[in-house]
Amino acid sequence: MTIRDWPEGDKPRERLERLGAQYLSDAEILAILLGTGSSSETALGLAQRILAKSEEQCGTSLGFLLRWSQDELKGIAGVGPAKAARLAAAVEIGRRLSQQGMEKRFSVTRGKEVFEYIRLEAENLDREHFWILTLNSRNQITGKDLVSVGSLDAAIVHPREIFKCCIKKSAAAIILVHNHPSGDPEPSDDDMDITRRLIEAGKLLGIHVLDHVVVGRGKYHSMRESCPGWF
Repeated sequence: MTIRDWPEGDKPRERLERLGAQYLSDAEILAILLGTGSSSETALGLAQRILAKSEEQCGTSLGFLLRWSQDELKGIAGVGPAKAARLAAAVEIGRRLSQQGMEKRFSVTRGKEVFEYIRLEAENLDREHFWILTLNSRNQITGKDLVSVGSLDAAIVHPREIFKCCIKKSAAAIILVHNHPSGDPEPSDDDMDITRRLIEAGKLLGIHVLDHVVVGRGKYHSMRESCPGWF
């Protein structure tokens, strides 16, 4: 029995139109994104199978959207290039909406705000990435730049690359952000050392380093909050 044969009130799309997306289950939302199933499985059945696998591997039903690559998605029976692309696009729309909302509404002053701004992009990566957030004089985000991609446990960062971007954008201040693929945001000795170096370099150039936020899985570490005397 395909979804087309189901009673109208049970079909995911019809339920969305009648009730609103917020009342649909994860499986129903995912089924709508997938669009179709296969000759032996409905879209809802495929969605339920993907969510079960995600729960097993990622700890949450929707965790796969942030952690699985396109190749991993396409490796699931019933998910080809088109379905994998739709899922990736849906995640990217959510990430951009989240960041655009933060940019328009908030002056970023706390580590938690930085974490919420970038977590969708940062917390499930399998390599260390290092970003700078450029800010205006009201501490509003004016840009986000990826300046380094490193290994499993280190991102190579040079002050020259950091501040070249800041000068080009006439940034009044910056916030440093990088992720820990291990999920533990506790900063390493190297993290602490590069933070001190960048703070001092920023003082010479008249660019205030407001914070360095380390992103883990579901949590973060703000060096401004743990070492306020540095900033």
